[in-house]
Amino acid sequence: QVELGESGGGSVQPGGSLRLSCTASTTIFAFNVMGWYRQAPGKGREMVATVNSDGRTTYLDSLKGRFSISRDDAKNTVYLQMSALKPEDTAVYYCNVRFLTETSDWGEYWGQGTQVTVSS
Repeated sequence: QVELGESGGGSVQPGGSLRLSCTASTTIFAFNVMGWYRQAPGKGREMVATVNSDGRTTYLDSLKGRFSISRDDAKNTVYLQMSALKPEDTAVYYCNVRFLTETSDWGEYWGQGTQVTVSS
């Protein structure tokens, strides 16, 4: 029902920066959590960062403050600012939205993924 469009991925050198954007096709009025997950070749998908409707954020501990997540509800958009990028950050990054339904169950949508490559 909700389409998530991602942009901002690309190839950068170690130490560089990128900002990912994810825009939902419609406004989600229910309580929700927007976030970013990533999957490197041969590894499972892991949570990078999330931010809920109230502004509460969570981060992968190993990022050590290099990444920052934010949202602009007027634009139905969530951002991921990535700095001091390392080769191990190379992965496909997926946008995710989870929302609380009228039956108190959780709905979920995924973006198509955007490639981030960090190399010399």
